[in-house]
Amino acid sequence: MQPVALKRIIARSMAQALKELAQFRRDYLTVALAYLLPFMAMLMYGYATRLEAKNIPVVVYNYDVGKVSRDYVGSIFATNQFEPVQGFGFVSHKRQSAIAPIESGDARASLIIPPEFSRRIKSEQTANMQLLVDATDVNNARIVKNGFYALTQNFMNENHLPHKRGTITARTRLWFNPGRKEALHIVPGAIALVTWIFPALLSAFALVREKEQGTILQLYASSITAPELILGKAIAYFLIGMVEAVLVIFEGIFIFHVPFVGDIIAFSICTMLYVFSGVVFGLWAGSRTSNQMAAVQVCAMVGFLGSMLLSGFIYPLRNIAYPISLLSNLVAARYYIEASRDAFIRGGSWLAHWNIPLVLIGLCIFFFFVACQGMKKMELKA
Repeated sequence: MQPVALKRIIARSMAQALKELAQFRRDYLTVALAYLLPFMAMLMYGYATRLEAKNIPVVVYNYDVGKVSRDYVGSIFATNQFEPVQGFGFVSHKRQSAIAPIESGDARASLIIPPEFSRRIKSEQTANMQLLVDATDVNNARIVKNGFYALTQNFMNENHLPHKRGTITARTRLWFNPGRKEALHIVPGAIALVTWIFPALLSAFALVREKEQGTILQLYASSITAPELILGKAIAYFLIGMVEAVLVIFEGIFIFHVPFVGDIIAFSICTMLYVFSGVVFGLWAGSRTSNQMAAVQVCAMVGFLGSMLLSGFIYPLRNIAYPISLLSNLVAARYYIEASRDAFIRGGSWLAHWNIPLVLIGLCIFFFFVACQGMKKMELKA
């Protein structure tokens, strides 16, 4: 490409970008929503998304009158993981159906402690008890089972009660998040979702608005080409998206107290590429739709749901069934979430995820190309 032609492309693209920024600045409602909605979305994700189950309702049927069983029941409800169900009580000497509170939905588990429980433990005999768990929610059932197992082991160790020990004892150490704070897992993923969907929506609206107002015909009549138009709009909304990204990142640091421990240069480059990929994705969505409602649906169904379900934000990618798991390779949020969690949790360097910028560059080029093709088809139809 000749230097003169390159300068012309840059000049036209920058002129289009300045026009887009001027239109955005004059629309006070759009400016307010562009920065208020990401802030509110970040708050909802950070405070409303919880994977750890707490205050699980449990009914205890204690048919033993010994001190050990009473102390054991007290240790169960000493934490905030389990809570007693009102109306059933801690102790029941009546032969009630243990499955009844689970069937009625009042409890998620029923613990049955048989008679002679305390005496058998003190005499170093095997003491059995029964735990009935509502397994309609598999994850919740697993949490209840593991929680009771851990509480039982801790209770016996603290009270020096005899129990069988294996020849191999595992000593577990939690790295990077020893306090198991959910914010350290949720907030970096929420940053990825917010910094993708809102720049994409804004850029899609900008292009669709040109169609609805009829100003797109003036662009067709001018000498500006489809790549110059897409590049100009992408530059403008990339700058707006970067402001949104900085806003939600600082929100995560100062409101949710998630410290930044990674390489700031690596994370900044990944963030810029990620925001740009979201913007050109929105331009592609705008080039394929004729009104703002359709643009919202495309961004929501393809962009938002894809980033939510196929990125590893809530559950690991290995849990996604084949062949749907192949679609996750085209979701930019999948790669940026790794970079975000590395920057806010693990604190790795370039060597940790050196391939992420390369993949994001490829996605930027792909979305830019399909957006340009969409604009060319629109121009031919016009």
